[in-house]
Amino acid sequence: MTILILGLIIFLGMHSIRIVADERRTALRARFGESAWKAGYGLVSLIGLVLVSVGYGMARQDPLLVWAPPTAMRHVAALLTAIAFVLLAAAYVPRNRIKSSLHHPMLLGVKVWALAHLLANGTLADLVLFGSFLAWAIVCFSAARRRDRAAGTRYLAGTMAGTLATLVVGLAAWAMFALWLHERWIGVRPFG
Repeated sequence: MTILILGLIIFLGMHSIRIVADERRTALRARFGESAWKAGYGLVSLIGLVLVSVGYGMARQDPLLVWAPPTAMRHVAALLTAIAFVLLAAAYVPRNRIKSSLHHPMLLGVKVWALAHLLANGTLADLVLFGSFLAWAIVCFSAARRRDRAAGTRYLAGTMAGTLATLVVGLAAWAMFALWLHERWIGVRPFG
């Protein structure tokens, strides 16, 4: 569990710099340059993600059950993760109405993804991992909305074509991950 927690501190800590030290972040980006900042950010994030993956894998080998979720929660989780994938796609597909309405769909997607996994899993490692991501996404979303208000940020209006593309990309990615990659990468078959 220690490796999992260390990985979460590194990964979510790196992704929280803008929340707790936005001015310092801006100064470091200016000092080192955009490319160097992104390379360092990416490297530290990758180290944290590897530690999260290894730590979670180790914790799953000797699970401590906190609660036994009802089987129906798997179905709820499947629906919620489909929504999370659409929200994730909305962060990248240009000119979609989801992003123009919600402003930070990736953070909302992380919230929905984490909640889905909390509902369907009941070990201590699950609570630590997905609870941490849920708490981080809630705080990060709130901070992003405050920054938007302070800066007077306006989002481009979405189009029907952009929105449909977002739905297709999100649901296709969800299906590929749920039916094939989740088992391959995580070792768990969501539908099996």
